[in-house]
Amino acid sequence: MMTSTMDALVWLGPRKMELRREPAPTPEPGEVLVAVEAVGICGSELSGYLGQNSLRKPPLIMGHEAAGRIAFDSDAALSDGSPARAGVRVTFNPLLTCGACDRCQAGKSNLCRNRQLISAHRPGAFATYVAVPARLCIPLPDHVSLTLGSLTEPLACSVRAVAHTGAPERLAILGAGPIGLLCLVAARAAGIEDILVSDVSDRRLAVARAWGATATINARHNVLNAVQAFAPGGADAVIDAVGLTITRDQAVRAVTPGGRVVFIGLHEEESMLPANYIVRQEITVTGSFTYSDADFARALALLAEGRVSLDGDWLEERPLAVGPAAFEELLAGATRAAKIVLRVA
Repeated sequence: MMTSTMDALVWLGPRKMELRREPAPTPEPGEVLVAVEAVGICGSELSGYLGQNSLRKPPLIMGHEAAGRIAFDSDAALSDGSPARAGVRVTFNPLLTCGACDRCQAGKSNLCRNRQLISAHRPGAFATYVAVPARLCIPLPDHVSLTLGSLTEPLACSVRAVAHTGAPERLAILGAGPIGLLCLVAARAAGIEDILVSDVSDRRLAVARAWGATATINARHNVLNAVQAFAPGGADAVIDAVGLTITRDQAVRAVTPGGRVVFIGLHEEESMLPANYIVRQEITVTGSFTYSDADFARALALLAEGRVSLDGDWLEERPLAVGPAAFEELLAGATRAAKIVLRVA
């Protein structure tokens, strides 16, 4: 029997979020109700919480990095064609695409002209339940925990960003937050061996070294000098996993002439960049947004292989009810962990 109400974190405006009793979603045909158990806080949701993300309008239930269990039996089929049965452990792809526009037809569904994102255009997973198209729900291998499963979505973003770098010999990653660290995982898995990581947190840089970074630099020091020491003449490719004007500028100036810069960080809406320098050095600058189905599958495969460890203090689990405090602590840089995953059940 369907439940009528649920607990949900509702974002009400800049720096205002409350745990409330809300109506539980009613799945549309082809959708299932997922009982959420683990849901991560994404950097884009931090900017949304501040009212700085153009996709998110209050009141809204955010949360799109999630894993849980199918709540009720359904006639719909999951992504692998298996029946949607109560209790099946799943993560889900939160990007809804139309399949009919020119971008979808060209195999670029992440750029669908009619795309919608669960947690932006539709209610998300900071709640007891979330309604998701069954075809976007991916069963988790038995040995992949629900917390680990909730990392599939951010790792898929990172898999795509690394693919955009074009298999460089020397890669620099600006930012050792969750996306930067997961870009490191994806890069190592892709066979890239020489990787420099920058961040303002020595604690996060220690995680990066433990995960295979060749070199690290505290971003409070001279990042460009550190890149030159690591890769004389410039890195072959740079990923900006922060999204500030200063890191976007650093990325452009840190790459070798003819190199490639990938922007995945979404912190600031607009940035001034040295356009003439980009032209004269023939630097390729590309954005990286979400993922393809193949990126998502690759991310789950990497998790299943044990490429991401939950050991150490890089990730912290907290109850859903303390979500507002977690948002504030992340914004203040007051957490030991780079990643906070909220536990719903």
